[in-house]
Amino acid sequence: MELDSELHPAELRRYLSRIGNRWPLQTAILGGARVDDSRGAPPQRERGPEYVVVLVSGAFEGMPWLERVYQASSLWDGMEMGDGADVHCYTPDEFERKRQTTPRVRLVAERGLLLYHDTGGPDHPDRIGL
Repeated sequence: MELDSELHPAELRRYLSRIGNRWPLQTAILGGARVDDSRGAPPQRERGPEYVVVLVSGAFEGMPWLERVYQASSLWDGMEMGDGADVHCYTPDEFERKRQTTPRVRLVAERGLLLYHDTGGPDHPDRIGL
């Protein structure tokens, strides 16, 4: 699946690279109003955040949640992407809980674009859309 150019795939690749240089990612999902727009959502709707990013890494274990979010948010280039992002950073266990209890995380997990997923196998991780 090819990403719509309106979603700035080159900058998304650079963002994932910047994140991956700090923490080994297991999963990265992109959601938000811009993703909905690229899928043909009607213009007359409650937009919510333009971008919502969910990052999952075992390396977040033991790191305060606000520190993770602050660091990951500071790596997002709002000028290149056209807007800021609502960034969520979770360990795998936290993500499983949050996708059940937090509507925004559940929505991104169900309808967002899977940008990256490490299958944990000997082959290269899956890069979806990038």
